[in-house]
Amino acid sequence: RESRSSMCILVSALALAHALTAVVTPIAGGRAPNRLADRTWLWKNEYSVRYQAAGEDNEGPSVVLVHGFGGNADHWRDNTRALAEQGLRVFAIDLLGYGLSDKPAPLEMQRVCGEVRRAGSVTGTNCHPLGSGYNFYTWADQVIDFTNEVVSDTRGALMVCNSVGGVAGLQAAVDAGPSVVRGVFMLDPSLRMLHVKRQNPLQVPFTSAFQTLLRETPVGLAFFGAVAKPDAVRNVLRQAYAVEERVDDELIDAILTPGTAEGAARVFLDFISYSGGPLPEDLLEANSDVPVWIGWGEQDPWEPIDQGRKYGDYDCVQRFIPLPGVGHCPQDEKPELVNDLVRQFVADLCPGEYEI
Repeated sequence: RESRSSMCILVSALALAHALTAVVTPIAGGRAPNRLADRTWLWKNEYSVRYQAAGEDNEGPSVVLVHGFGGNADHWRDNTRALAEQGLRVFAIDLLGYGLSDKPAPLEMQRVCGEVRRAGSVTGTNCHPLGSGYNFYTWADQVIDFTNEVVSDTRGALMVCNSVGGVAGLQAAVDAGPSVVRGVFMLDPSLRMLHVKRQNPLQVPFTSAFQTLLRETPVGLAFFGAVAKPDAVRNVLRQAYAVEERVDDELIDAILTPGTAEGAARVFLDFISYSGGPLPEDLLEANSDVPVWIGWGEQDPWEPIDQGRKYGDYDCVQRFIPLPGVGHCPQDEKPELVNDLVRQFVADLCPGEYEI
């Protein structure tokens, strides 16, 4: 069953990567009129990182929103401002390689590579098989530095993360502890079914060969050189969303616009070759100090809730919350539901600082 699931995830990832990185006809109307302004942070004095913020002058706790695979800060389109209006300081970041953040070549970013910075403490299947800088240790470092330098709250910040963003948020919690990461609320965290530990051993060489074929031969170039239409992205997102009406032109534009940037194709191809790195259960086991909440869409076809319920048994997990009527992206499918849960999360973890 896990072998079939991992191959389905690979195919879905390829379909999404295809749609995102092809030449695309712009959608009429462009960006939503109420969209938050983009801001730029220069990470390590080298890489430009896009983020959005609201409520910076509020006295409430700080919240950092971390997107998932193929997403960006705009995927929190109905969360960032809404949470700020409820008294929180809210920041949504584009991870390196995604959104409007820089997309350096995977093997040319050693200065910020999280595996390199850890100098040998990351070994074996915890390593990116290609030595790429696009790994969860790099993204965790980015989130930690962003929290310290941009959020700049002496109390630290709470992380709210979707999909693979949840792994980055958990890694940041393990690395930095509660002085920086006060809590992590994961929404449909990635099960990482393409990880070598998840695959049937007989499947591993075939999956690896397919990944290499796409990444290193003209087949991949032809694949990404194809012309896609917004309808292709719409169809892929409708697989992930249970609330189909939320897959609208605004969302398609938010995903496609940064997906056409130079370097986007190689980032996506690199990520689908990322069969190593930490697994959520490894990080939940290692995390002893930072409280974790998990919300999971009951209709998520990519990360089935029944395979994730086991995460609720870890000591650091305070709540495991099934989310009825939503799929893989609860924050965008039912933003009011998620916003209320985020406020509860903050109130529970920050007594005396925030009330609802």
